[in-house]
Amino acid sequence: MTTRPELLCPAGDAERLAAALYFGADAVYLGGEAFGMRSSPQNFSASALPDAVQRAHAAGAKVYLTCNTLPRNDEIERLPAFLQHAAECGVDAFIVADIGVLALCKKYAENVAVHISTQAGVVHYAAARAFYDLGAKRVVLARELSLAEIAEIRAKVPKDMELECFVHGAMCVSFSGRCLLSNYLTGRDANRGACAQPCRWAFALSEKSREGQYFPISEEADGTYILNSKDLCMIEHIPALVAAGVDSFKIEGRAKSAYYTAVVTNAYRAAIDGYLQDPSPDYRPAPWVVAETEKVSYREYCTGFYFDSPQTTANISLAGGYRRLWDVVAIVHGWENGYLLCEQRNKFCVGDTLEALERGKPPFMFRVETLQNGEGEPIDAAPHPTMCVRIRCDTPLPAGSLLRKQA
Repeated sequence: MTTRPELLCPAGDAERLAAALYFGADAVYLGGEAFGMRSSPQNFSASALPDAVQRAHAAGAKVYLTCNTLPRNDEIERLPAFLQHAAECGVDAFIVADIGVLALCKKYAENVAVHISTQAGVVHYAAARAFYDLGAKRVVLARELSLAEIAEIRAKVPKDMELECFVHGAMCVSFSGRCLLSNYLTGRDANRGACAQPCRWAFALSEKSREGQYFPISEEADGTYILNSKDLCMIEHIPALVAAGVDSFKIEGRAKSAYYTAVVTNAYRAAIDGYLQDPSPDYRPAPWVVAETEKVSYREYCTGFYFDSPQTTANISLAGGYRRLWDVVAIVHGWENGYLLCEQRNKFCVGDTLEALERGKPPFMFRVETLQNGEGEPIDAAPHPTMCVRIRCDTPLPAGSLLRKQA
């Protein structure tokens, strides 16, 4: 029997949580008001966390709370109360990187599982075993490992220890996310949740005597930027990940949009479900599934360190910036008498061709022939954010589906 891998998705706020749950996440990871590695998303306040956990559990999904910063003395004093509140809310696990935080989790929230963050830099089985002996249930392995190395770790750690790996999203130019550049260049500490992502800036050389002249930093003859990483995408390699013993497939992106969360979650949900129906080493997802990964904002894709060294796979992006070919224009709240009931996200007009995305199904296109406001009055365009609109569409779509158009 083929083991079903967990699909673990980011939930930066309530809207992104809803998107992850609707499109098929088995588990979500989210942050509170402190101690998480992403301080830019809205995250979840102490008062909002209970509802978030309840919503996830109602959808059959687990909730993992990030506590993976490297806290200082003044911060560590606030941690016990934070952990106790999270435990009372019913979170399923804490994600930690610091051994002292691990000890406090065991002391103040002993019934909550502990997952070791990729920030801990676990690259061999001895470290994984050591964390297991300290009470960790799972390790999020370093992004620098190959599939062969992961398979060896799987073979040499206890069978009930879970292995989690990133399968999609941004790649840090650092060691498993332990970045020093952000702090040095901007004063924003990447190890305490405030990364400015300078590794994704477009750098150039300047010469002291040639003020105002900038020269691209080249690699071989084609030219590139240093510190300009490609994005990771393993959607076409589900069998290899399963064969290596990966228990949880993690999508990066708590700071990404709800649209990004929805589309990438849906793609990997379809890819994993397709593999479970055809668990062959030669399995490849349907073409529409792979194509979905290019309908979000992304950089060039690569397979990271999984198959060989980045020196040979050129994980440095030649193209430079992000690609964004599609924009979400509305979220569907229901269908009634031939009309989709929607909430606007970006402007669209009568005559536009939209693409509809429903969980687990290939998207389909239709032309906006009739558009109404929330009161049923005809309009030519939907220009206002979050305005309620009615769109004529003969195909019913469930609440949570998305409408998008080419940018």
